[in-house]
Amino acid sequence: MKYSGFVVLTCGLFSIASLAQSKERHILVEENNVENITNQKINVAQSKIEDPSVYLDSIKATFVNHKITNKIEKQWLNKLNSSDIYEEIQEDIESIDLAQIDDEYDGLTTDLLKERLQLLNEKTPFNVEYNETLEKVIKSFLKKRKRSFERLMGASEYYFPLFEEKLAKYNVPLEVKYLSIVESALNPNARSRVGATGLWQFMYATGKQYKLEVNSFVDERIDPVKSSDAAAKFMSDLYRMFGDWDLVLASYNAGPGNVTKAMRRSGEFKNYWNIRHNLPRETQNYLPAFYATMYMFEYAKEHGINADKTPIQLVETDTIAVKRAISFDQISKLLDITNEEIEFLNPTYKLKFIPYVSDKVNVVRLPIDRIGIFASNEDKIYAYVDFEESKKEKPIYNMNEMLAERSDYRSKYHTIRKGESVGIIAQKYGLTVAQLKKMNNMKSNTIYPGKKLIVGKTVVAQASASKGFYTVQKGDSLYSISRKIPGVTIARLCELNNMQNDSPIHPGMKLKIK
Repeated sequence: MKYSGFVVLTCGLFSIASLAQSKERHILVEENNVENITNQKINVAQSKIEDPSVYLDSIKATFVNHKITNKIEKQWLNKLNSSDIYEEIQEDIESIDLAQIDDEYDGLTTDLLKERLQLLNEKTPFNVEYNETLEKVIKSFLKKRKRSFERLMGASEYYFPLFEEKLAKYNVPLEVKYLSIVESALNPNARSRVGATGLWQFMYATGKQYKLEVNSFVDERIDPVKSSDAAAKFMSDLYRMFGDWDLVLASYNAGPGNVTKAMRRSGEFKNYWNIRHNLPRETQNYLPAFYATMYMFEYAKEHGINADKTPIQLVETDTIAVKRAISFDQISKLLDITNEEIEFLNPTYKLKFIPYVSDKVNVVRLPIDRIGIFASNEDKIYAYVDFEESKKEKPIYNMNEMLAERSDYRSKYHTIRKGESVGIIAQKYGLTVAQLKKMNNMKSNTIYPGKKLIVGKTVVAQASASKGFYTVQKGDSLYSISRKIPGVTIARLCELNNMQNDSPIHPGMKLKIK
């Protein structure tokens, strides 16, 4: 579904067919480049390019549909990711100043407020009713947070269409979109002091309950699309439990157990305002903050509150599945897109790295024109990724090389963590899945947290007997060598090497052992 200036596409894979028109315009260029590309590859192989920047330029020079277009405004990205408004709103919720406020503030009288709240009540399934606490919160926001709401209204142009789509999917009132202001101030990276994370402030356990994956690489609580879907489903489930949207929001904040406990302590009252005094302090201010936020958005013009005028470049985006592990930095260099843009569009990836897992699809979200370049040049993009990978130092798993260098190598183990797969562990240690399974005599990919896997070969000194020599290490003596190699005595070492018991040895010397 298209929105003003921005499209949220939830499909996981980009349809190559949708690039047909773009490809037709570039077919001639592609055909003319084929011979050049082939020659370049040969030249690269022959010259053994060492400088990644040189290879990067040679790769990008062959890209189909390679062009530079508009980028997301960096100043706007910085404002969206700013934590100051989130901290202000959390402070308000925890300790809203309910001291007496003037009967009239910013042209808002008690009577006028009652009229406006009545109109809101007619438009929503929520119980929007006047009370003195709500009046004080609204006037407190008008007094202290006008500028903050201008920025929030600007950010809402990006997020609210996405929220509304997910809320409608589960028949949740669209006004719940305002709850995201109270929860996170529209900051996807918001994290509370107790660990609640993302736009909808999911705790770890609740996120897992609603299929939001959290592991070493990924935290889907930060993903705007997936977390919004989970939040809408969670609220739909809570409504089936309570049948009242005020209590749904109270339960979302405090947990359904605390709400039912407050109902029992209040003599079985079921109206939020009647049980409010028995709820946790934060939840007591939670609904007033939500209704005050709804009022601020719905009556913004009446109070001279306008969306932030910062230039905003909203762009159409799409996703494409990655077929190789790739970093944000590599994508940035290859597609001429800033790291900030990639991080903003892909906040789920905690390490700024998109892992490749054989049994799962991981995707990257990019502006639509960059998706086109990615899809048309995948082989070249992954060739560059392989080139950079080849420059990294790798563990040595050749047994003969290791034996020639050292005799004290021992097995290296990895303790499996929750959320890890065989693919992730193998990738971490520079192994293929087949190598890792062979090392551990595994017949399937099934692993369990807490168990240990061998991620390096066991090397012991006696194995060097296959070559008939032992390389003396620092600190070695004839006695220690004889203890390391079964069946080889000091006398035998002396006999084989024409030595005496007190003959000196030094590191690097090779001794016959058979």
